[in-house]
Amino acid sequence: MIEQKAILLDIEGTTVPITFVYNTLFPYSRERMITYLSAHGDDAVIQDALLDLKGDNQADVALGAPASNGKTGSAYLNWAATYCLWLMDRDRKTTPLKTIQGLIWEEGFNGGDLQSQLFSDVPGCFSSWRANHHRIAIYSSGSVSAQKLVFRYTPFGNLLPFIDAFFDTRIGPKQDAKSYEMIASELSLEARDVLFVSDVLAELDAASRAGMAVTLSVRPGNAPTSNGHHYRTITSLAEL
Repeated sequence: MIEQKAILLDIEGTTVPITFVYNTLFPYSRERMITYLSAHGDDAVIQDALLDLKGDNQADVALGAPASNGKTGSAYLNWAATYCLWLMDRDRKTTPLKTIQGLIWEEGFNGGDLQSQLFSDVPGCFSSWRANHHRIAIYSSGSVSAQKLVFRYTPFGNLLPFIDAFFDTRIGPKQDAKSYEMIASELSLEARDVLFVSDVLAELDAASRAGMAVTLSVRPGNAPTSNGHHYRTITSLAEL
């Protein structure tokens, strides 16, 4: 039985197979990056994301990233797309990249090209938890808009009504204890009243330091982990 008032869930490797993220979502955004930026470069949200990317780029040029070098117009958008792909190759979790990816996925989900994949235990657990008055929240490096798409367009129907709150890297990095303190505050709860479930030990470490209860998700396709802290381990959310 879950003692905490709220359950905070990671997405990939916890509620969604990692293969869906890396074999479907990432390639989809990669293939459409330049065409999307070319078509939407004048949109305010894209312009804001590109400005943030340009700021991040200064430090990455020394690591081999393509430099903007004062480019404008289509050359600037081509640079931005190339830089986004460079970041994706390194699995960076930067907020502007995640914003752009989320917008590309939004077109795919809304247009019917994409449908999310969830582990089969997720919808039943969501229903059971809500029936038992537990609050459900999501925390992922993917943008909040992308998170909502994943839980709206599922083979089990729209699961958004079960979820009380969404958090992304705008609240802070997932391996920083302060991020989890902020999330507890946003939920108007003490950290000890939140259970965080993730497949990444460094994230569990951070949440634990913040005072949350934590559980390690071990799903098919997840990277092997050495659970040195002996966190509770589950292979299904139904085990909580």
